Amino acid sequence: MSVHRDKERGTWRVALHIEDASGKLVNTTKRGFKTKSEALAWERNFLADVRETVDMTFEAFFEVYARDVKPRVRVTTWDQKEHLIKTKLIPFFGKKRLASITSKDVLAWQNSLLERAKEDGTPYSRTYLRTVDNQLSAIFNHAVRHYGLRANPVLEAGRLGEKKANEMLFWTTDEYLRFSEELADKPTHFYAFEILYWCGIREGELLALTPADIDLENGILHITKSYARLKGEDVIGPPKTSKSVRDVKLPQFLIEELREFMAYETMVKPDDRLFPFTKCALANTMKTASRAAGVKQIRVHDLRHSHVSLLINLGFPALAIADRLGHESVHITYNYAHLFPSQQQNVVDVLDALMGDQGEE
Repeated sequence: MSVHRDKERGTWRVALHIEDASGKLVNTTKRGFKTKSEALAWERNFLADVRETVDMTFEAFFEVYARDVKPRVRVTTWDQKEHLIKTKLIPFFGKKRLASITSKDVLAWQNSLLERAKEDGTPYSRTYLRTVDNQLSAIFNHAVRHYGLRANPVLEAGRLGEKKANEMLFWTTDEYLRFSEELADKPTHFYAFEILYWCGIREGELLALTPADIDLENGILHITKSYARLKGEDVIGPPKTSKSVRDVKLPQFLIEELREFMAYETMVKPDDRLFPFTKCALANTMKTASRAAGVKQIRVHDLRHSHVSLLINLGFPALAIADRLGHESVHITYNYAHLFPSQQQNVVDVLDALMGDQGEE
């Protein structure tokens, strides 16, 4: 028996000699428990943690999850995951044993999230709620696949939020041009937004660009990396997906604009960041200039949606758009399906023409 009473002190102690999950021998002694039940509870939790079973607490399992998942994802992806887990999941589930969390517990957590609001008092968006819910589900799925958890209680409780936003915001070309006129006194920001709108690249891809990435002779933008600000440090890493590594052709007017811009950036070395500001600074500039221009407020990322909308209106097919945007699959491009013009009338016109030809034979 590993739990013993210390008769001299009138307390209980736990003495363990066990193997951990890797087969390493662990010797530990814990004293000072006032009751036997307290000692047994500590022993149960310690054994669950050391042997990495689903009897461990949610907070302890997070460390196991981090060890397993962190090396497999991008630095920025893990930073986002970790923030969600530490701010939205651990405060509620942290001290609960993983195996004892039920669908009822998940429902209570979901309801508490629905009642909460952001710092400005507005409720969380439906898509954000789904993102947080997905992260909780991912942790339980990991426990099911690799650590013997019986079932994922999130699936039993039902999903929270919505996968896609109800409305996709974007600017028309007229709105963008009105906005860009307000950047006359900020040339570096002007050229940054020119690239975002007319090329449709991600803001992280923009902020990682160096002079060496811009081939003005051939009119090509080489997208090979992405920028992020993590824990106060600038981080340059790979783009979002393997498909994101691509060459984006530049229109002639943008080539001339960038040629003029680069002529003034003589102090920038070939491998220096061409736009040395953060995503936050980019967003603040956009908010101020759009307000001055009298156009609706959208996010920096919505300029990417704006570029897709522009290409759709110009008649380009989904495959060509997916290639330019660096979508991992053309199915992602079809998230914009509601923007593509209906082909119903074309279909019936062709069918009528076909039957008309048959009747003439």
